Formats: sequence, C-alpha cells, structure tokens
Amino acid sequence: MRDIELVIFDCDGVLVDSEVIGNSIMAESLSDHGFVVTLAECMALFVGMTMAGVREKAIGLGADLPENWVAQVYRQIYARLRQGCPLIEGITGVLDSLDSANIPYCVGSNGSFEKMEITLGQHGLLPRFGGRIYSAQVLDTAKPAPDLFWHAADGRPPARCVVVEDSLTGVRAAHAAGMRCFAYTPEGNEAGMIAEGATSFKRMADLPALLGLGNLHVTSPGAALDRGSV
Repeated sequence: MRDIELVIFDCDGVLVDSEVIGNSIMAESLSDHGFVVTLAECMALFVGMTMAGVREKAIGLGADLPENWVAQVYRQIYARLRQGCPLIEGITGVLDSLDSANIPYCVGSNGSFEKMEITLGQHGLLPRFGGRIYSAQVLDTAKPAPDLFWHAADGRPPARCVVVEDSLTGVRAAHAAGMRCFAYTPEGNEAGMIAEGATSFKRMADLPALLGLGNLHVTSPGAALDRGSV
C-alpha cells in the first residue's frame, strides 16, 4: 500500500487517550441535567460527535440542557485535560515511520482546535503536524460528512489518502470521502466499522505494517507497543 499520499488521523482516541476523560465529564454533566447515563453508555452514544451534536441528541433523549451547556462542559473538559492526557501508546512510532517513508500526515477531528492544542501540545506534537490540524468546528462541517477529509486532502486524490479513526462516525466520513479507513479498535468494537468498509486493528504498533511500511521498531519510550488501559 505504498501509493499513499496522505494519512489523516482523528485526534481523540487515535492520537491521545482522551475519550474516557471527556466522556466521564459529559456523563456526569448529563446526569446532573436529567439524563442519567453511565460512562460506557455515554461513549456508546456520543463518541465521534461534535459537542453541539451531543447536546442536540441528549435533549432528544430527555436531557434538560441550558443554551450554554456546550461552553460549560468544554470548560470542565479542558480543565481536566490540562492536568494530563496520555498519548495513545505506539503513536509516536507510527509518526516516525511515516516521516521515514516521506508520507505526509495531518489531523482531521470533530473536536475543537483549542482541545487539540491542549492534548497534543502537552506532548510536543503540534510542531510535528506543522499546522496541518483541521477542526470541524472551524470549518463548519462535521463527520460523517466527507468535507473535512476532502479539505484535509488539499487536492490529493481521495483514493490515495488513508484515514485512521476510532468511531463509526469517522469511518462513515472516510467512506463518503472515498478514502481507505483503518479503524483502531483496541476495545473490540470493530463489527460496525468493518461493516462500513474499514480495516480493523487493535495495536497502534501494527499500523505501519498495514500501511506497507514494515514493522514498527521501538526506538524511544513514546513508541511503546501496547495501548495503555483506559
């Protein structure tokens, strides 16, 4: 698969292990507003959505959310993420492999740019992406629509772009964009994503081989082989 011209990474759950942190705060807030939901239920319902989309869906499910709920919950999430948010283990080695193969990469996320600055910034990853970090909230288009990925491709043929995702929403966006998709599914939630045409993998260290770049060699602590517990 060495015809790749670009790899587009989702951020939460693919680059940084932030899904549990964010969804824990969301679950608590939604429960406080009349929609009692566990962490597992929150993640099953909302992973991959924009926060505005979460608000709309939660109201439809019975939550009594104020107009400024999105801003409120983002403030809580940002404060918690600033205390520390781990990288997905193995992701540094994946980026090293892409650099060695001279394959460009970028981020395409439904999350806010401010959140990505917090999570990626604390690990020094922002310079590695060289400004190629695209937020659906800035571009006013969100997955599962394909527009975010088309924007990130910057004129490259979709068939030569690869997307790395961890949510059904993102997989559907990649499919709609005409791009190959690899779904990172360490928790075993791959069935729906495979049904949408994604290739599932459970260890980030396995991704370079799937992309035709050979096996990942651990050369630094950031290139560990297994994903940490969540």
